[in-house]
Amino acid sequence: MAQHQQGDTGSGTDVAREPRPPEGADDAVALAEPPEGNVRYSKKGKLKGSVYDLEMERLQEQLVLLQYWVQSQGLKVLVIFEGRGSAGKGGVIKSITERTSPRTVRVVALPKPTERERTRWYFQRYVEHLPAAGEMVLFDRSWYNRSNVEWVMGFCPPDEHEEFLRSCPEFERMLVRSGIVLLKYWFSVSYEEQTKRFEARNAEPLKRWKLSDMDLAEHELYVKYSMSKDTTFQYTDTKQAPWWVVPSDDKKAARLNCINHLLSQFQYEDVAPEPVELPAMRDIPYVRPPMHEQTFVPQLF
Repeated sequence: MAQHQQGDTGSGTDVAREPRPPEGADDAVALAEPPEGNVRYSKKGKLKGSVYDLEMERLQEQLVLLQYWVQSQGLKVLVIFEGRGSAGKGGVIKSITERTSPRTVRVVALPKPTERERTRWYFQRYVEHLPAAGEMVLFDRSWYNRSNVEWVMGFCPPDEHEEFLRSCPEFERMLVRSGIVLLKYWFSVSYEEQTKRFEARNAEPLKRWKLSDMDLAEHELYVKYSMSKDTTFQYTDTKQAPWWVVPSDDKKAARLNCINHLLSQFQYEDVAPEPVELPAMRDIPYVRPPMHEQTFVPQLF
């Protein structure tokens, strides 16, 4: 079983370590270096915005190239993002999709199951969203709801939880054997940092909608979520579908590290199409209706 450094401990604290870029990112480091005399990190140890912006611009260009490669090679890519509330899953997904095509790179974020879906095979509602050839699908939470949210909150009985832990590794091996490239990322946030983020949401009226009753319950049950994560990893961190942990107390660094790693999993080439010549407008006999017959929005600007 693959071994990963655990970030979600019962106490909510991580071993102190010097921030560093991901392996294989030497070129990115050189490009993202801030002006001479500055450092890459603030006094609080967080990645500086100047470094983040430059590196994110480079990574998003590479994501577009990867998108073309996935299309040209007919790859089927599935990326799962899991972790606690406010850990940064949504931020990295937004960064990945900001410049890519939603037709090729699409996001799946399913609501709670309907009464009918609860009676079906557990994995069935997820199967229909799996990627076809030439697609990359990003799951913002996934079938791991069963071993995390549902188990912690008591939404599923023990026998269903146990069955999930038995069947999930087999299900994922089937996906990999079918030709799907499966990547699983767990965003790890400490209790202290989660508290800061929830408090920030609570203090800002425009962000308060992000703080749900489920978030509050999750925060209270932080230790039990640690238990659920550890148990999930024990059964599902396999050679065929390993978990990759992303320490995310520094949100910006977490996004860069995750996207760098995602790109490193593919030996892609630049197959972006060449510029095309725009055709001239055809001269077709046609008289348009008068413009004053149309209703326009008020011109405030």
